[in-house]
Amino acid sequence: QVQLVESGGGFVQPGGSLRLSCAASGSIYSINVMGWYRQAPGKERELVARVTSGGSTDYADSVKGRFTISRDNAKKTVYLQMNGLEPEDTAIYYCYARLRKRRYYRDNDYWGQGTQVTVSS
Repeated sequence: QVQLVESGGGFVQPGGSLRLSCAASGSIYSINVMGWYRQAPGKERELVARVTSGGSTDYADSVKGRFTISRDNAKKTVYLQMNGLEPEDTAIYYCYARLRKRRYYRDNDYWGQGTQVTVSS
């Protein structure tokens, strides 16, 4: 089975930094997109950042200039470097991947279990 395992969440003061990691494992033929979403209490899940296998990136306007997404295709891992964290960044962060399990399969979406990020003084 395909699994996405996140790590790196935690508690940080405003202005601090965290680095999230997500490693994909299992039967994987190719990965088209990996990214990060977040969901705060009472709010809808929103896209934070994503990166394609070719290196193209997209960011939410609220995190541009503060967050950086990157990936290691060989390791099937995506990272999110978060700098200048603000209380509004507090949420559960979910890893996302669109991938193909086998050569003749269609692409499907997969989600990690989430990791908590709390920004507070």
